Amino acid sequence: MESMDEIYRRHSKMIYYVLLSKVNNPDLAEELTQETFYQALKSFHTFAGRSSVSTWLCGISNHVYQTWCRKQKYSMDIEQAEYEIMEEPLEKAVFLEWESKEILRHLHSLKDPMREVMYLRLIGNLSFQDIGEIMEKSENWARVNFYRGKEKIVEEVRKHERKNTL
Repeated sequence: MESMDEIYRRHSKMIYYVLLSKVNNPDLAEELTQETFYQALKSFHTFAGRSSVSTWLCGISNHVYQTWCRKQKYSMDIEQAEYEIMEEPLEKAVFLEWESKEILRHLHSLKDPMREVMYLRLIGNLSFQDIGEIMEKSENWARVNFYRGKEKIVEEVRKHERKNTL
């Protein structure tokens, strides 16, 4: 088992970006990241290894964020969906050709929970199953939100390309 120092070094950046995608405030995201690792340290003895460390930490960060939201009297409305995801070659090409800065700009404009799913998948490199577990939803729900996020970003690219060709 890794030490908490090693776990922090390996996973703090991902947790920070997950939280940043939720709060859109770098200082607050840093504060919530620190709280996540504080809570992880307090409950380190309870980690049974039934999930990956990153999934465990994302679950803790999600609880830290929800606690912060309750304290702020911030309500979240999460859309339910049950659709199949289908990847299109155009979408893959768009994501491969874009510079990461442009992708992040478009990702940042998405609304939660879609933005969080996109960050967890693209930056956190988590599986749809892990994303579903973290967000307490189904794997299919995570796939649908990721697919819809890609659709919105592809639509933005098409708009941008049309403006540049006129």
